[in-house]
Amino acid sequence: MDAIYATKLLEEEDYKDFAEVYEDFRNRAELEYNFELEPLDFDGFIDAVNKELINCVILKENDVLCAFLVYTTAISEAIELNIVHSHNMENFAPRAKHLIEEFLRQTKVERYEKIVCYPMLGAQKTIIGDIARFGFKFVGIAVLRFMMSGTNSREILKLTELLELNPCYSITSWSDEYFDSAVEIVSQAFSTSADALFDPRFTTLAGTRDIIDKIVNNVYAEFLPEATSVLLCSGVPIGFCFMNLTGGQIANIPIVAIKKEHQGKGLSKHMLKASVEKLLSWVDDGVKPITEVNTTTETNNFQALKMYRHLGFKEDYNYPQSYLPVKVSK
Repeated sequence: MDAIYATKLLEEEDYKDFAEVYEDFRNRAELEYNFELEPLDFDGFIDAVNKELINCVILKENDVLCAFLVYTTAISEAIELNIVHSHNMENFAPRAKHLIEEFLRQTKVERYEKIVCYPMLGAQKTIIGDIARFGFKFVGIAVLRFMMSGTNSREILKLTELLELNPCYSITSWSDEYFDSAVEIVSQAFSTSADALFDPRFTTLAGTRDIIDKIVNNVYAEFLPEATSVLLCSGVPIGFCFMNLTGGQIANIPIVAIKKEHQGKGLSKHMLKASVEKLLSWVDDGVKPITEVNTTTETNNFQALKMYRHLGFKEDYNYPQSYLPVKVSK
């Protein structure tokens, strides 16, 4: 007999049955979905749902709750589809199809104004063909890591020789006085990038201002101003390498941007190296127990990939960053 599927938003009456499926996801988050940090515990997840910070669609197969989908509209201008999970990873594709259909019904109105972005981490890559049928498009994303120990990242960085900076250039650390310049430069650098496809805030100054504001005010993670490098030309900011910290141990580079007329001179390497060396000094002095620095870039951005490799970063894995363009007609 064919399975009978039913989908709905998670409600209090579903909590008991949902708990087992959610715990199954938490147990698989690292290995199956490449999560770097442990997901919310069950009570924390339910609290986030009740506060409308996230939305959860559940799936029942023959009246048994067996899968769920999580999305949010609270963080950016996009509708962010965070995770699709099937209990025990069983029947992943058909269950995901029904969940996404319900998700698209739930977000029909919002999608006339907002795109959907969906990082298809880990096992979710297996449904790329299925969601392509819903109109999703894809950008390949590579995850790169600089490990503080256990690899030769440090040795590569130490041996890296960069061209000497022209005397007009200098590197300093972040100060709030650079905020407006950062907005202008990041907007210029990212407005036509792949990032703007799944985060349309990059296409406007106001949107970019919101992104930078959330970075420096610890919304996404703990901002590290001392490790955020600012490139100056005759005292005027022309480039930025932002750095933040998640979980107290994992440093992340959310944005590297440089003014167009100064690109192609190897200047981004100087900013990146200065930021990583600051983190290394903290580790060696026992200031912060940082285990790695990570970042992402498009798999076809060969110039960026070459820069990161040159400074000791290594590609860990890649995933499809999918996005669903805004609906054009009602």
